[in-house]
Amino acid sequence: MSSNADFVQFIADQCSGAGEITFKRMFGEYGLYCDGTIFGLVCDDCFFLKPTDAVRPLLRTVDLRPPYEGARNYFFIADVDDHAYLSSLVRATCRALRASDERKGRKTAGRCAIARRSAAMARPSRRIEVSDSP
Repeated sequence: MSSNADFVQFIADQCSGAGEITFKRMFGEYGLYCDGTIFGLVCDDCFFLKPTDAVRPLLRTVDLRPPYEGARNYFFIADVDDHAYLSSLVRATCRALRASDERKGRKTAGRCAIARRSAAMARPSRRIEVSDSP
């Protein structure tokens, strides 16, 4: 079953205190992003947050379950009506995810774009020289 777009927008609005919240349709459901970092999913009109150790103590109820069949467990967030609570969870999740990416040497969304531009500028251009002589 696919999630309702109005519910996805509601979740995005509720999390907006954490940064710029966007969402993308993925396989019939939605991925949620904060400032370019994916932090959660909306599946079957339920909100799921990527699990991090930093967020666990902030949760009112720790409920781990897969957002869809075959997925790894995410934090299921039932209390979606508290704007400040959701924003604090998203902020803490994204902070932990970015720190983890930096420790592992992964590039974040902004750093990826810079790396791609730098690589493109460093590549030698392919020119075909045409000579007039036979």
